[in-house]
Amino acid sequence: MNTSITRNALGYTALCASLIFPLHELAKGHSSVRRRRELERSQWWPRERIADYQLRRLREFLDAVRETVPYYRDLFGRIGFVPADLGSISDLSRLPLLGKNEIRAHADAMKALGSSLSRYNTGGSSGEPLVFYVGKDRVSHDIAAKWRATRWWGVDIGDPEIVIWGSPIELGAQDWIRSLRDAVLRTSLFKAFELTDALLRDFVARVRSERPAMLFGYPSVMARIAAYAKATRQRLNDCGIRVAFVTSERLYPDQRQSIQEVFGCPVANGYGGRDAGFIAHECPAGGMHISAEDIIVEIVDPAGRPLAPGQPGEIVVTHMATGGFPFIRYRTGDVGTLDERACKCGRGLPMLREIEGRTTDFVVSRDGTVSHGLALIYVVRELSGIRKFKIIQESVDRTRVLLVPDAGFDPAVTGRIRTGMERRLGAGVAIDIELVDEIPAEASGKFRYVVSKVAAI
Repeated sequence: MNTSITRNALGYTALCASLIFPLHELAKGHSSVRRRRELERSQWWPRERIADYQLRRLREFLDAVRETVPYYRDLFGRIGFVPADLGSISDLSRLPLLGKNEIRAHADAMKALGSSLSRYNTGGSSGEPLVFYVGKDRVSHDIAAKWRATRWWGVDIGDPEIVIWGSPIELGAQDWIRSLRDAVLRTSLFKAFELTDALLRDFVARVRSERPAMLFGYPSVMARIAAYAKATRQRLNDCGIRVAFVTSERLYPDQRQSIQEVFGCPVANGYGGRDAGFIAHECPAGGMHISAEDIIVEIVDPAGRPLAPGQPGEIVVTHMATGGFPFIRYRTGDVGTLDERACKCGRGLPMLREIEGRTTDFVVSRDGTVSHGLALIYVVRELSGIRKFKIIQESVDRTRVLLVPDAGFDPAVTGRIRTGMERRLGAGVAIDIELVDEIPAEASGKFRYVVSKVAAI
């Protein structure tokens, strides 16, 4: 009987992946099915062939942008930039970086003439939300890239999935049509904006009853659920979960370990955003592969100069499926490092070695030393009696630490926190410790352990 159930489940997944979802995409005018098949072939090309493909596609993309997008037609003419003259990907550095301020100031001129676009916006986790526009080609490519990466882990569209999400953008868009689609594709949504014990208890019960093949969501929320399940001695590692996909926040090593242990499955890290697109995803061999057929990633210094592999800097993205509203050398605000090694999986896709978080996740000591927020996180994370915390560097002279105390909280630990923070930020820095009932997520639904208001990079 169990074998029959398994066969039926696999048959339904195959039906969704090969018929139901392709029909859905066809009805929406998306080319994601064809594109995914292409990506599954090109991922095995040697790096040299992928680089040649990137350069050819980049020339075509920039040439089309010059013809149809007023902003870039004027820019290219002003600086004498001719796409056909590109000799290598590194020649992209002749173009200026694109930031959120430039998009806000020139949004209308950045739309391709005659294009059909949909309005999007970011969640605004680092300030004011960014409004931008997306065409069907961009949507198709992003779906295909994510779909390819999902299949790396032995799961597919139609396998039961629980999505753990908190962004009001997605939650607000969950109308009856999307709910019906999700039901057909066996995707259920867990609203993770405020994690009360009642909601955590409900989630554990849902996992045990629904027995999803995969989870998808924020690492901080999955780690919080894992901590709750462990504290209440409830097993989740016998529910058949094959992989936990995490995205939208930095994945910390202790979070990965906790999620793997409690859910009994590997953790697959993903990196991207609504604005920059689907950038990279982790394969089972541990490589963080860039979706290089569609996306070019540069790592640049504060002056915008490209850095060599192994050197950390800001991640800058050129998305070659954004002809309707181009993202060319777009500043993500994240810090990362390119990896020049080849992955053991055999894929020729280039890789990111480190994704260290947003530039505002770095703190600056009184003597000007820049450190990753982990330097402060470690001071608090291992202390008992603290359920949740957030560190906000208001200035080089003042840092706030928000603590949600738990059972067994000892007020004496505040002295240890102050001492540890001063050791890293400098003697005389004011460390204000505030005990609070709860720490809300950002407006985007993400949770950030460290936020610095001091320019670091």
